Amino acid sequence: MTHPLIADSSVLLEKVSFTLAGPAGQVNILTDIDLSLQAGETLGVVGPSGSGKSSLLMIMAGLERASAGRVLVAGTDFTGLSEDRLARFRRENMGIVFQAFHLMGTLTALENVAIPLELAGRAAPFEEARRQLDRVGLGHRMGHYPGQLSGGEQQRVALARAFAMRPKILLADEPTGNLDQATGRLIIDLLFALHREERNSLVLITHDPVLAERCDRVVRIEDGRIATDEMIST
Repeated sequence: MTHPLIADSSVLLEKVSFTLAGPAGQVNILTDIDLSLQAGETLGVVGPSGSGKSSLLMIMAGLERASAGRVLVAGTDFTGLSEDRLARFRRENMGIVFQAFHLMGTLTALENVAIPLELAGRAAPFEEARRQLDRVGLGHRMGHYPGQLSGGEQQRVALARAFAMRPKILLADEPTGNLDQATGRLIIDLLFALHREERNSLVLITHDPVLAERCDRVVRIEDGRIATDEMIST
């Protein structure tokens, strides 16, 4: 359901909690999260390992269901949406880039970008895929398979695939985690350059506070709660 009063806010979490069943009972992963992200804003999320950063992103993406509270993304309330409707919403509104590249090993770089576009019914999917791969500097590697690409090149393909869908919101979960420092820096530079061109909203989950501070705001998660939420001066 679309909520017209918050349609200008890309993400709104109200009193969101997330619990999982464990051997000793329920484990609280996130507790009473209140968080908003405006259209076009960039948000860095930092915190120690196990603090709930990735779970927060999964809740925003609708890949996990909040145990309590309300999640609204691009004006749409996730409460009560079926898995099919959530998947369709993600496809139409969101791009997600993970630490693991999640490319299909039996498909070329071009096919990895084009086929999701084709499945979504987008016009000229292979033409758009070529354009996106050119944008990330892989015009000469379109016919290569993931196993023939370096880690940095694979993440570029993942970025091209995410941005090809023209998402309103891009969620990036430790996108440099499997890369060396120099390659990671190049990927982050590319991520922010694409964001500036598209003017979409960006949530960057990272363990690196220096990367997070390239965002408009930085939220720190500790023990499943928001410890700080600070604007970054430019």
